[in-house]
Amino acid sequence: MKSRLLIMLIAAATLLSCTTTKDNNLSYFKDILESPSGVLTKHQNDYPIHIQPDDELIISVSSAVPEATAAYNLPMDNPATRGNLRQATQPRTQTYIVDQQGYIMLPVLGRYLVKDKTTAQISQEITEMISKDVKDPYVRVDLVNFGVDVMGEVNNPQRTYSSHEKFTVLDAISQCGDLTEFAKRDRVFVIRTEEGVSSYHRLDLNSSEIFNSPYFYLRQNDVIYVEPNQIRIDNSKYNQNNAFKLSVLSTVVSSASVIASLIIALVASK
Repeated sequence: MKSRLLIMLIAAATLLSCTTTKDNNLSYFKDILESPSGVLTKHQNDYPIHIQPDDELIISVSSAVPEATAAYNLPMDNPATRGNLRQATQPRTQTYIVDQQGYIMLPVLGRYLVKDKTTAQISQEITEMISKDVKDPYVRVDLVNFGVDVMGEVNNPQRTYSSHEKFTVLDAISQCGDLTEFAKRDRVFVIRTEEGVSSYHRLDLNSSEIFNSPYFYLRQNDVIYVEPNQIRIDNSKYNQNNAFKLSVLSTVVSSASVIASLIIALVASK
């Protein structure tokens, strides 16, 4: 009886040691938690998005006289724009796919380079071109396929999209249900590919200094990876080992059962 009780206590202690998996320190920005107020950034962080190949743009042109800008909003079946143009849901609005050289084909205006320009710059330049023929045109440019991939220790890893260009690491993590209790808050990596070169930067969510990082504001197709803590790694190894042991035990039991059945059959035949 005593030996059985001892075994049960050891098993319970082992179970508790493996299920106590939460990191008790789940705070963000530890350096400011004791301060009632303060300034997070010493300068204006503004990292505008620059258009790249395969980006998708909505460009709408309007003016006080709609007929004056009608030619700049051609329908889908116009041969001048076929191939890099998709009809959008908004009336008189087209969606342009940036080609690999960084160009789009605009109605009337022709081939136009957008690569490495901001949506504000594109709007201004198109407005200036149209102003030669149309009085007070209004050009709106929106990037509509802004998305980033979030992986690792978040509650809902996924590719997440933004309807606006100023999209931060915190926005992305929030859209994925926040970090899990197993996340290393000082090891959040942003992987970014530019001109065919992939680079990475580590952010520390324990520190408010991330607000000064150029990687705090995300760019289209960035990848965020949140590293697991040691508890998660140890639990994973423990679960894998247990699964292996259970598989081996199941195989042994099955084999023993087959052997026992054969022995019984042989004895019965005699």
